[in-house]
Amino acid sequence: MSILTHNAALARPLTPSQNSDSSTALQPHTMAVILIIASCCIVSTNLLVAAALLRILLKKKRQSWCFVLNLAVADTLVGVAITGLATEDFNSEIGDTNNATQSRQSNMAAVAGHGRGRCLLRMTFVSSPCIASIMSMFLISLDRYAAIKTPLSYARRSGKGVAFWALVSLWVCAVVLGFLPVVVPSLQSDQYSGFCDFFSVIYDVGIIVLYSVCFFPVVSVFIYIYLDILKIACSHQRQILQVHQAGSRTSETNGPTDQLSKSRSPYWSHVRALRTVALLVGCFLVLWCPFFVVGVVKLLCGDCQLTQLLEGYLFLLGLCNSLINPLVYAFWQREVRRALAELLSCCRPGLRGPPGGPPGGPPGRPPGGPPGGSGPRPQNTTGD
Repeated sequence: MSILTHNAALARPLTPSQNSDSSTALQPHTMAVILIIASCCIVSTNLLVAAALLRILLKKKRQSWCFVLNLAVADTLVGVAITGLATEDFNSEIGDTNNATQSRQSNMAAVAGHGRGRCLLRMTFVSSPCIASIMSMFLISLDRYAAIKTPLSYARRSGKGVAFWALVSLWVCAVVLGFLPVVVPSLQSDQYSGFCDFFSVIYDVGIIVLYSVCFFPVVSVFIYIYLDILKIACSHQRQILQVHQAGSRTSETNGPTDQLSKSRSPYWSHVRALRTVALLVGCFLVLWCPFFVVGVVKLLCGDCQLTQLLEGYLFLLGLCNSLINPLVYAFWQREVRRALAELLSCCRPGLRGPPGGPPGGPPGRPPGGPPGGSGPRPQNTTGD
């Protein structure tokens, strides 16, 4: 969320000790190229997965797929929003290194003309979809938790209306939290000097509140949910093993049947779906925790020079989360893989079967015959 501060180092005069470190820092054009590549990858990948999820949602009208589709939409908006940051970096070229100080001052004056309002809006247009992405994963986890914790109640209450109002509430909260510094003047910092910098535009207390509401309680709930689900899954596993062992004593043929019914039961389908969600949450914690923790440390330690680390590297690490989310579903979830294969087969005519035959079928199969070659065969003309 505090994503515009990687240019703040350009507005501060460099000390002799910092001049040696400036060569290793990411330059504005380098950051712009990285952001553009990240934006293209995030948008294209999430749009492809969103199309596959929409295809699944039209076949299986379940609210869980609505939440997953919303996550892909939020990540797509993150990729679109960071293009504005890349544009800002392209416009902040330092110029000749022999006159770096004068170039920094002219660049700062140029950015100052954008105004406080534009700087706040650009910041909120990135922070809002980031908040929506975090809350989408939180909503997906709650949905899987309810499906395993109270399956009967979940089956009665799940429906289009519940998913619709849950998503509306999610986006309202994301927009309100993202645009809160714009509409509340007390959350705006008085240190703004014309350079579009997150920490100079937003008051530190506002950042801490935003972190507290959006990140740390969500992480605490994540930990509680998955510990409770792990306990429930272990309990169900023991019960299933007891039933399986009791049945195997009476009949040796009950083992494969029990195993088959176990693999096809709705409970275990929810457990398998929860594994994907757990992987998403794990990636989220690994990629975003350093950014949020270092951001809080920066607020508590005024003398610590953490801006370059926070905005030049940890922010890019957090952006990878919006790219990993669709990849996890594309390679880990069986339904999404199947939908992507069907989607790609529609774009490649070579993967289809002959006209009148089933898609992907062998070219020699008669259009009206059933699979496996059990249809009528042509008469033998070879005399065998």
